[in-house]
Amino acid sequence: MHIAWLGKKSPFCGNVTYGREITNALLERKHRVSFLHFAQAETKHQNGNDCPEVALPFIYKSQVYTIPTLKASKILMRSLQELKPDLVHASLTLSPLDFLLPEICQELNLPLVATFHPPFDSKIRNLKSSTQYLTYQLYAPFLAHYDRTIVFSEIQRDLLVKLGVNNNKIGIIPNGVDEQKYSPGYSNLKYQLQAKKLFVYQGRIATEKNVEALLKAWKYSAMGDDSKLLIVGDGHLRASLQPYYGKEHNIIWFGFVAEEERRIDILRAADVFILPSLVEGLSISLLEAMACGVACIATDAGADGEVLEGGAGVVLDTQGVTTQLKTLLPLFRDQPEMTTLLGQKARQRVLQRYTLSQNISRLEQLYSEVLLQKKLITEER
Repeated sequence: MHIAWLGKKSPFCGNVTYGREITNALLERKHRVSFLHFAQAETKHQNGNDCPEVALPFIYKSQVYTIPTLKASKILMRSLQELKPDLVHASLTLSPLDFLLPEICQELNLPLVATFHPPFDSKIRNLKSSTQYLTYQLYAPFLAHYDRTIVFSEIQRDLLVKLGVNNNKIGIIPNGVDEQKYSPGYSNLKYQLQAKKLFVYQGRIATEKNVEALLKAWKYSAMGDDSKLLIVGDGHLRASLQPYYGKEHNIIWFGFVAEEERRIDILRAADVFILPSLVEGLSISLLEAMACGVACIATDAGADGEVLEGGAGVVLDTQGVTTQLKTLLPLFRDQPEMTTLLGQKARQRVLQRYTLSQNISRLEQLYSEVLLQKKLITEER
């Protein structure tokens, strides 16, 4: 099967990781993949995986959204005509091209699948989540014209159904993680940091990630010199937060870590992983930490609460995160047996529900269903 994948290669975010992991896994299963993404020059080349790449020109690109040039849609259409894929899979990049894709693919008679990433707070409890809800409202009429839309949880599906997307056109395929690569193992990072207990946040330093709530709770809890909080990631809020939460509070700012092996090493060293987000989709970072056998604390934003429900971790309400963490941080510091048990349960939950292999098998099945449906419709005509 030949899949034309429309996604992101930069800047680094969950969508970039999602596209890399899925397309590499599809290639390993002997599918053909062509990767179309936003880049400065109109180029076409082969990468190390023999995966043709097509660059689509853009005016502006961020971790959240992209503004393509006026000719990007023409380049996209011409590229699809030349590539002749069996289907198109768009890992939606929040760009105007997302809305043009159904029309382009219909003209080329190509089946169109979307993965819809925007984070959300299922209870719509704050202004930020209301803003995200508007994204769902904006996209729903267009997703109705995609052959299939992939979401990560039942909550997302129900939300889109309420907004008018046919239930039969929505597939639930959670993010998956390579459990062989992300696994418990040795790391000497705690020794390097002179920490007996290592707490880790990994992600963007942005408003919706609610990192300051964690920092406030840590500072208030006076965790002692044997416990360190490692902040892995970068973002626009880092410059305003770092001066007030630093080494004097045993908080270490690692910045963005590009090397995957280094990120795995960090997770293997961690005792506790904390994700205090106000809104989420389904955090790949959370799944990676769980796969490494780390005890996890996360809010019930997006589908993260579903991931940890039933004892696989501790689930926080998105309201009052600082207050909840003030209680939990000392508890996790002083109860190593609880940390160990939750780490084991987290790893087991990933093996049961969130492996990349399971993800790809379900995706292959969805592709087959979409292709068969398209074939039947074509024959009827």
